[in-house]
Amino acid sequence: MMIKTLPEPHLNTTSATLVIAASAVCFGLMPLFVRELQGLGTGPATIALYRYGFSALFLLPFLPLQREKWGGALLLMGAGCVFSLSLIGYLEALGSAPVAAAGVVYMSYPVFAALFAWVLLRQALSWRSFAAAGLVIAAAGMLLDPAMLSPEVFKALVWAIPAPVAFGFLVVVLSGLAGQLNSLERTASGLTGSIIGLLPLALQEGQGSVLPASAGAWGLVLVMGLLTALIPQLIFTFACQRVGPVRTAAAGSFELPTMFLVGWWGFGEALGIREILSALLVLTAILVAPAIGAKPQEPGRAAPAG
Repeated sequence: MMIKTLPEPHLNTTSATLVIAASAVCFGLMPLFVRELQGLGTGPATIALYRYGFSALFLLPFLPLQREKWGGALLLMGAGCVFSLSLIGYLEALGSAPVAAAGVVYMSYPVFAALFAWVLLRQALSWRSFAAAGLVIAAAGMLLDPAMLSPEVFKALVWAIPAPVAFGFLVVVLSGLAGQLNSLERTASGLTGSIIGLLPLALQEGQGSVLPASAGAWGLVLVMGLLTALIPQLIFTFACQRVGPVRTAAAGSFELPTMFLVGWWGFGEALGIREILSALLVLTAILVAPAIGAKPQEPGRAAPAG
């Protein structure tokens, strides 16, 4: 009989928050792989497919097949599909705009997570929710240098806006709307939806082929899949259920200081007082954000209020 889950360690609010922050660091390493693959002529849809494809194949045995779990699985597949398609604009922005500028746009997702939690989970928009979202936006805004906004960069950043909206929605679905699905089933469903959305576009980009063309590209794909998708996505999915969408979004914002460190170390972008202050604001947002754990949804019941 196939094992459909793995033992999940107990995490309190503090340890779950730290786990989410650690996974955000892994997510923040994406620009390193994106620019390497773009340098090899790989398109954004194909890069996104590479990121999630390996993980989706690995987790395919954990797709939920029980009828009572179909609703949560389909919702997560839809959210994963929408997010993966929106990610294409963000990946294009990483190729043409400074990493910090693209991070400014992407790190607006805590605002959308709080709004979706309010609409879909009926979680009140408390002063702590507003404060956490405001601190993250302030941290991101500190990194945006108006001198960087050429027409081409501005256009790229505008096309990146759907990514934080879709990721905010995905955070809420993962943390509070996935019903009876365990962490492996949630991750498998979301990643499968991503592949469904990306595969046709990647095939179009590659003129019918999506396989890496060299051993070096295969190595990049493997490391990117493990380090920025499979491992962090699993621990992120498990931990976010312990603290709810608002704290998840705030802790996930630790991706922003990671991104400007990557921009400084990998691409020679500036790292100064603004970046340091931005990191401090993100850490403050994590401490301020309320933690509202998600409750399992019982069969036949609507999603619980927060």
